Amino acid sequence: MEQKNWHIVRQTVGYHRYDTAAELELLNRIWALQRLLTNHFAPQQKLLAKVRTGAKISKTYDRPATPFQRVLADTGTVSRDVKTRLRRENKPLNPAAIQRQIQALSAELLTLTTAKQGTKPRPVIRAKPNDSTKQPRRAS
Repeated sequence: MEQKNWHIVRQTVGYHRYDTAAELELLNRIWALQRLLTNHFAPQQKLLAKVRTGAKISKTYDRPATPFQRVLADTGTVSRDVKTRLRRENKPLNPAAIQRQIQALSAELLTLTTAKQGTKPRPVIRAKPNDSTKQPRRAS
């Protein structure tokens, strides 16, 4: 998941360590919303062919479509019941509202995580830069 979807995962929740039950509950709510946003509203291009001519590689891509649109366009492997269920799921969705909910949950998750970490210890400063025990001597 990290290699293919790193941009979705890390841009949504960041690089913090999440290891409490409250954080897990928030993450599960975020992923449920992110799934709807990605599968219903984010178009993707699929690679159809890759041809190598000498050192040049030519790639041919399918037209961009969301995973939801690809499932509806499928004729053989997806049943009508599944397509009907997906259409019902898609009808009330509002991408702007979903994005606002994700941002609010991510902010709450960040607050939980940073509160758990506490304050960072300040580095020990033994002497100020201009404060020394021996005064420099001049050779004059």
